[in-house]
Amino acid sequence: MGAVQITLGGIAVVLGIVAWGMFAATIAKFVRIIRLGQPDGTRNGPVMARLATLVKEFAAHTRMNKFRNVGIWHWLVMWGFLIGSLALFEAYGEVFVPTWGWPILDDLAIFHLLMEILGVGTVVGILVLIVIRQRNHPRRAGRVSRFQGSNFAWAYFIEAVVLIEGVGIIGVRAAKSALGVHEIPLWAEFVSGPIGSLLPASPNLVSVFAFVKLMSATIWLIVISRTMTMGIAWHRFSAFFNIYFKREADGGVALGAVKPMMSAGKPLDFEEADPDTDVFGAGKIEDFSWKGWLDFTTCTECGRCQSQCPAWNTGKPLSPKLLITSLRDHAYAKAPYLLAGGRKDMAGDEVGITGDDAEARLAKVDVLALAEAERPLIGGPDELGVIDPDVLWSCTSCGACVEQCPVDIEHVDHIVDMRRYQVMIESNFPTELGGMFKNLENKGNPWGQNAKDRLAWTEDLDFEVPVFDGELAGDTEYLFWVGCAGAFEDRAKKTTRAVAELLHLAGVKYTVLGPEESCTGDPARRAGNEFIFQMLAQQNVEVLNSVFEGRERGTRKIVATCAHCFNSLANEYSQLGGDFEVVHHTQLLNRLVREKRLVPVAPVAEDVTYHDPCYLGRHNKVYTPPRDLVGASGATFREMPRHADRSMCCGAGGARMWMEERIGKRINVERVDEALGTAPTKIATGCPFCKVMLSDGLTARQSEKVASESIEVVDVAQLLLSAVKRGETSTTDTADTAPTGS
Repeated sequence: MGAVQITLGGIAVVLGIVAWGMFAATIAKFVRIIRLGQPDGTRNGPVMARLATLVKEFAAHTRMNKFRNVGIWHWLVMWGFLIGSLALFEAYGEVFVPTWGWPILDDLAIFHLLMEILGVGTVVGILVLIVIRQRNHPRRAGRVSRFQGSNFAWAYFIEAVVLIEGVGIIGVRAAKSALGVHEIPLWAEFVSGPIGSLLPASPNLVSVFAFVKLMSATIWLIVISRTMTMGIAWHRFSAFFNIYFKREADGGVALGAVKPMMSAGKPLDFEEADPDTDVFGAGKIEDFSWKGWLDFTTCTECGRCQSQCPAWNTGKPLSPKLLITSLRDHAYAKAPYLLAGGRKDMAGDEVGITGDDAEARLAKVDVLALAEAERPLIGGPDELGVIDPDVLWSCTSCGACVEQCPVDIEHVDHIVDMRRYQVMIESNFPTELGGMFKNLENKGNPWGQNAKDRLAWTEDLDFEVPVFDGELAGDTEYLFWVGCAGAFEDRAKKTTRAVAELLHLAGVKYTVLGPEESCTGDPARRAGNEFIFQMLAQQNVEVLNSVFEGRERGTRKIVATCAHCFNSLANEYSQLGGDFEVVHHTQLLNRLVREKRLVPVAPVAEDVTYHDPCYLGRHNKVYTPPRDLVGASGATFREMPRHADRSMCCGAGGARMWMEERIGKRINVERVDEALGTAPTKIATGCPFCKVMLSDGLTARQSEKVASESIEVVDVAQLLLSAVKRGETSTTDTADTAPTGS
């Protein structure tokens, strides 16, 4: 052991002790801070199911591979970091004794091959990722770049460290090869061996390479320990926990049902709730659960969510990525105040740090944390709000962000929680929603129509639609849930009539509720009015349970044409005691076609593109049945570039159908433009909300002479009915040109 080894080794050990000590202290601080969030006991089990999900997503990179041009390279870098840690800790020995290696392992050729692959994989992987980031840099792509708003200084730092670590692995191995430490076959050192043949046989060279590798890791540890908001670094550790504790233990993403309104770790009971003690949504950063804080911590700023967001892609201020990072920065800036016991009541008065020593205790809190504690969670620039109201209310709850996030951040749940507080406590929401809330509360539907008119859609049919009269007939197979749009909106009525006619032709025994039906509450819940949702949902559950009274679980069947009704009935009503088997009309019709109970006899000789409704597709993974029906109708199918789990939203979700779109390009027009790019004669969909929005967008383009007057928006049920009825003229075949009514 020479002077070089003693000097470099001593420096590495001393700085290493400091760096690892800082790292351990920061980890402990992370735990304390994340525990500031509200309790949530729903994340604990089942353990094996959660572990299986973790292993699958981590080892197979199932979510990262949704961007296939990135997934494989990130996979190489990830394993280089994890297993490459063996090379890092080995360097502490190599810097002192250049010939040192792990006992037993160092004598195995297969181990050397593994380290060789890891070193090369890390270098190649990070170089490709660097190129991808630069090719998508905002200076070139502007708002189109998924990296716009990301911290590039942090990204460059991490990329440099990873590259140095990868080169360090190869460098140490090449220097040891030049020194002739081991007789290793060429296949186990296929890169470092040839490089080593060009290097001098010097023990000092091994120590220098080992020292560089150690210093790179040491500097990285020190920097990230001092920067707790560097998600691009910390996700290497927190992502494992974020995936394990994701909302759905079976591995599903946090879509479908919205997270129940929680307080103190339990579902909120409105009959006993107290605004002074209970948490109503999220009005302050500490109102989010600890899983929310873990979400904020884990964001890597990769921008996949941003790239898929319909609001961001049409010039709105909402970026799911920037929303999460804003919450993260605010949370960690305010944390010292919260850790000191600080807390404010709804009026903004300090109730946490009180008593005779309050002033002294506050004086110990960082002044920046005190200033951060004064900021409202939601507020405009003048109020120094963390999240601007325009950001909060731009969300369509389409779920594209949640679907694409590689570390399972639950954006939609967090947005809905913030909306809940704004609506239920602050009464601060877009003015258009006031009318919708009033209509839902007083009339049971967002249009404010009378319940007696819920059967008006049946008037044009040449057969009788069975209506529930207090007792469900024994041969009734399905309850047909018409929905508010299907009952009151002129264009949606055509879908309702088409489905009823197809069920009649197929001999399916069904019944409708008529005036007994009420809104499922979907728009109220997504807009944050949990109280109205609970009222409507409990009322509907009571009605449905009475309808299906005496029926076993497998015979309590509901078919719905509205994707939003379908989602609420299938995924959310079980929270309130409603246990039903719910299918979408495209699923049922597709089964009837396969069973030959519906036989298309006259092909629809037209070019048709299909728009995936978010609440049918992403939220419930129903992609194939609607497409099968388009094919069964005989139409020529044309797929849009953004489809299936990357489908572009129509703009109606999240109660946006009842809000004006004043910022940027209209989302429905953007989607229609994409549909027109496939040169269709018809745009098909499977949701009345989508049908209304796409029809409005198409009408706008037709008025501008951009689209042909012959193009129309139809439901897939209308296509199928046209093919089944040999092209007969019917009420379902007329163009959808009625006014929106919304």
